[in-house]
Amino acid sequence: MIAQLRGKPVASTPEGLVLDVGGVGYLVAATPSAVRKAAGVDEVTVETYMVVREDALQLYGFAERAERELFVQLLTVNGVGPKVALAIVSGSPADELRRAIVREDIARFVAIPGIGKKTAERIVLELKEKVGVVEAVSPTGDIVARDALQDVDESLPVEEQVRLALRRAA
Repeated sequence: MIAQLRGKPVASTPEGLVLDVGGVGYLVAATPSAVRKAAGVDEVTVETYMVVREDALQLYGFAERAERELFVQLLTVNGVGPKVALAIVSGSPADELRRAIVREDIARFVAIPGIGKKTAERIVLELKEKVGVVEAVSPTGDIVARDALQDVDESLPVEEQVRLALRRAA
């Protein structure tokens, strides 16, 4: 499996991004963020996922590991192939999509071309438990955490600082 490519971006076509790696041009179907990452630089590293089919080997490229991980999780959903998974990951940052899954925001997925209501429901149903732990802290939670840490003695061991901060936040 080709998990990552580092090379010179030599072309951006409708089929994807072409990376020259050691004299070999790899065509990578990439997310818009990966294409932006490659624009105007001499060398770029792209996270990749290789799909092996009976009639083709296809590389899919991502700007960051979180995009690739979500792409791979989406492939486990019945009815979601690589092209649909790429369309989903291309639409929004991976953490936003994970939050949409956790919040059961089916409309977010139905708005993506190629995804109907049933597929959107399957995505939420099949992935909710897998991505449920990534729910972001709300802005107010961030403020509470910052306030709790503000009065903690920095000379204490880290474990003790965390314990005291958690007590104050509760």
